[in-house]
Amino acid sequence: MPGGRLTQQERQQIATGLADGLAYAEIARRLDRPTSTITREVMRNGGPTAYRADLAHRATERRAHRRRQAAPRGPKAHTEDYGRDAEAVRAYEETLTTVFIASGTPKMMARVMACLTLSDSGSLTAAELAQRLQVSPASVSKAITFLESQGLVRRYREEGRRERYGFDEDIWYQSMIASARSTAQVAETSRQGVGVMGPGTPAAVRLENAARFLDFVAETMIRAAEQARKVLYTKPGATPDDTAGPDPDHG
Repeated sequence: MPGGRLTQQERQQIATGLADGLAYAEIARRLDRPTSTITREVMRNGGPTAYRADLAHRATERRAHRRRQAAPRGPKAHTEDYGRDAEAVRAYEETLTTVFIASGTPKMMARVMACLTLSDSGSLTAAELAQRLQVSPASVSKAITFLESQGLVRRYREEGRRERYGFDEDIWYQSMIASARSTAQVAETSRQGVGVMGPGTPAAVRLENAARFLDFVAETMIRAAEQARKVLYTKPGATPDDTAGPDPDHG
């Protein structure tokens, strides 16, 4: 499987494939590239409906130029003490960011999430985030405020006045529960509309069906999240029943 950057010809083939309605996996197969490469390429260059090969190629050249300028400090920040391939880490961080964006997270917030996820320390200061992402402190502050409001980032205070931001493993559980509650609220609101539109009318039936469906989804999400929560505290190689970590029902 070929490596290296996509060529302008390959980008034109991607644009043609998108115009023909091909899936990312099929485009990747035709180019003999990983599907993640095609997904990342399209999502960071306008998405499937706005992708243009010439603009994508120029944008990539600009990013490569900025990375060369930041090279003295970039790799050190990402490889830390584990001897990692800095280029591979950067490529994976872009892939993870793309996945977060595709799930509905705004771009800057997705970049912060990916950066925190790949930090071995598990948390970073605002200054460290700004340095790693090569963005302004104001951009980091805005992203952190949004992520905190969604319960995706937690704030930790160090000795003195510095604050750090990061994840703990329970955030994924809390995020799933919040999503389930939001779904349940839509279900309840749909059910309220049945009386307004008149029971038995086409609109009311549609609302009732939506409410039943969303109720089931919300209940299933909560039940699955409760069951899966144990996995977060299970050491690799052990089963959930052998968990030696903290009790997931603490606090």
